[in-house]
Amino acid sequence: MEYSNLRRQIICMKKSLFDQGYLDEQFNQLEELQDESSPNFVEEVVVLFFNDSSRLLTNIEQTLEKYPQDFYQLDSLVHQLKGSGTSIGAIRMKNECSVFKAHCNDKSLEGCRRSLQKMKREHATLKKKLETYFQLMRQAGPRERAVNSRK
Repeated sequence: MEYSNLRRQIICMKKSLFDQGYLDEQFNQLEELQDESSPNFVEEVVVLFFNDSSRLLTNIEQTLEKYPQDFYQLDSLVHQLKGSGTSIGAIRMKNECSVFKAHCNDKSLEGCRRSLQKMKREHATLKKKLETYFQLMRQAGPRERAVNSRK
């Protein structure tokens, strides 16, 4: 693919991630930390996020299945997930974690279950979109660095 077309595709994709509310300014700040000495920094951080968040989602699901429900433990796990999501700018994940935490405060098991399903969907969607984004970045090669798509 021609470099300028690839670059245009990367810019459009990133803008779309922001416009659709998947990412926030924190992602731009993360990209600003990337340089020649760590050219894959953002991708590595995001991979760590998805590894950690997958484990946390599994732990949340397992904790929800235990009886009696430990809403304190659920809140603690979701708090960790929210912090991880916030660190990469995963705004939809962060927002759904806040909803889950509210259900924990209300001790609403059904609300927690619904919220978990939404978190899992947001997680899977974001993972797929960011995998595509990083694949395009790798295709562009070292000439392509953090793409500024600020409005």
